Amino acid sequence: MAPPFTLSEDKIELQFATNHLGHFLLTQLLLETMKRTSHEQKKEGRIVNVSSEAHRFAYKGIYFDNLNDESSYSPMYAYGQSKLANILHANELTRRFKENGANLTANALHPGSIATNLLRYHSFVDGVVDWVGKYFLKNIPQGAATTCYVALHPQVNGISGKYFMDSNVAQPNSYAEDADLAKELWDISLTMAAP
Repeated sequence: MAPPFTLSEDKIELQFATNHLGHFLLTQLLLETMKRTSHEQKKEGRIVNVSSEAHRFAYKGIYFDNLNDESSYSPMYAYGQSKLANILHANELTRRFKENGANLTANALHPGSIATNLLRYHSFVDGVVDWVGKYFLKNIPQGAATTCYVALHPQVNGISGKYFMDSNVAQPNSYAEDADLAKELWDISLTMAAP
């Protein structure tokens, strides 16, 4: 979360590579197996993308032309962009599942503000969070609750393309619901995540 500008081994901005492309590639590698298993077992398969309320702090949408541009890099905006991409990915998966009749769902969620070392690149803020965080941040089990709910709970059967927070459907920002942006992200991600 919000590190100094860094490129991955594949020369892609590190937050976008880690928080979005890694998840995108893993999903692509597992997708046919998930479809087959869901069909054979006659059970719904679920894909859960852990996003963040930080998706609201993205640049305006996804800066496709400046993904790897250090001069326009903002640590928090880039983090928000990678988390916006998680929601867009779930939405595009949902569209494709409906189009192909796959018995799979894809949703995104905000786990909550959790007492972890996520802010390690911002020592002052991290120190304050360590000092007072125990009074208002979720602990790890509380932070995992929404992920477990979306992945496992029967009440989520058949629900796809939604954004969850505190085990409830929540409203993401307008960029997260942009179908054209989701499709463009999908196409670019296919190219960037190609093995």
